Amino acid sequence: MTPQPDPEAGAAVKAADRAHVFHSWSAQELIDPLAVAGAEGSYFWDYDGKRYLDFSSGLVYTNIGYQHPKVVAAIQEQAARLTTFAPAFAIEARSEAARLIAERTPGDLDKIFFTNGGADAVEHAVRMARLHTGRTKVLSTYRSYHGGTQQAVNITGDPRRWASDSASAGVVHFWAPYLYRSRFYAETEEQECARALEHLETTIAFEGPGTIAAIILETIPGTAGIMVPPPGYLAGVREICDRYGIVFVLDEVMAGFGRTGEWFAADLFDVVPDLMTFAKGVNSGYVPLGGVAISGAIAETFARRPYPGGLTYSGHPLACAAAVATLGVMAEEGVVENAARLGTDVVGPALRELAERHPSVGEVRGVGMFWAVELVRNRETREPLVPYNAAGEANAAMAAFGAAAKKQGLWPFINMNRTHVVPPCNVSEAELKEGLAALDTALAVADEYTEK
Repeated sequence: MTPQPDPEAGAAVKAADRAHVFHSWSAQELIDPLAVAGAEGSYFWDYDGKRYLDFSSGLVYTNIGYQHPKVVAAIQEQAARLTTFAPAFAIEARSEAARLIAERTPGDLDKIFFTNGGADAVEHAVRMARLHTGRTKVLSTYRSYHGGTQQAVNITGDPRRWASDSASAGVVHFWAPYLYRSRFYAETEEQECARALEHLETTIAFEGPGTIAAIILETIPGTAGIMVPPPGYLAGVREICDRYGIVFVLDEVMAGFGRTGEWFAADLFDVVPDLMTFAKGVNSGYVPLGGVAISGAIAETFARRPYPGGLTYSGHPLACAAAVATLGVMAEEGVVENAARLGTDVVGPALRELAERHPSVGEVRGVGMFWAVELVRNRETREPLVPYNAAGEANAAMAAFGAAAKKQGLWPFINMNRTHVVPPCNVSEAELKEGLAALDTALAVADEYTEK
């Protein structure tokens, strides 16, 4: 599709947005949202006709890109057949979506509870864990994000939690492995893994194992930095949970459905949780959908005991039809395999080459279509390019980097001192190389803020 400039229409959209839309995570008078006219595949464009290659996949959810015709057609067909129906009934689209998801989840996670997104999936996973164990505490990591609803944001381990943290949500935070900025003075991945597991065991001992309902981890943390856990870490957490009767929850909202080059990131580590949350890539975000994949043991808890939770739009037919079509597209078009291959053959080597040439790059890390580039002022000290949770003038370096990327027609995913390379999982090699060339140019701007 060729963008057709229409500045007048864009101005009207922008004016209505500024007059009436209340945006998330923002000081309303300090933002300037781009008015988007359309999108297709890996690109979107504004009303001036400027096109952007989307290296953010929306919010890391358009795993098959924008406007895939097969998914659009499936939504249209479902709307003509049965637009909506209450969740207490058996509906073909809902049943088929659940079946297809259960086919792909690891282990015996064969029951699917549908939600409207990732945050409420986390809310319900925690509720299930507490009811299953009769315990209340939940352990989660710093440098994590689990959603914006009240329980989920308290479980979150980044600054978005602070304004809502009541200190009464039953949540205890601990440090996960992150060798580049190790909290354990580790020098190798093996040391980092062993010391992080020891730290978790100590935290459990001091909190009281019998009080802890669940440990929830992003299999690979997303917005917090795409820190791929070292070999053995997730298996170690699994063993600890088994030993203390703690429910192990993996949050795959961002990492799931092909993002890491596997259907789920858990498959990379050969680990099976008790509960797994998902959303985003399950239907490429075309219609809001999330859910909890539930193990046999936890499902049995509610076999004759009602589960006290539900949502009006649980398993909405339009969302489930989109999921069925998306999963079909991913299988037919080899989307998961594409993410794995291009991550190994193109993105990884290219980012490592950029790291050699740009003094602003401290570390690159990732897998599949799930990469982070950590920017620093000084490679030796590893001082971040901007301070933790920087805003305003303190964030000038990252703002300049982001502006440079957009000028090149690249829409980046930026969080704190990092830019993430998270394009659609069906991105082409040519598109990737186009985006990486633009990233190269933008990094030259970041270089200007490093210590000479």
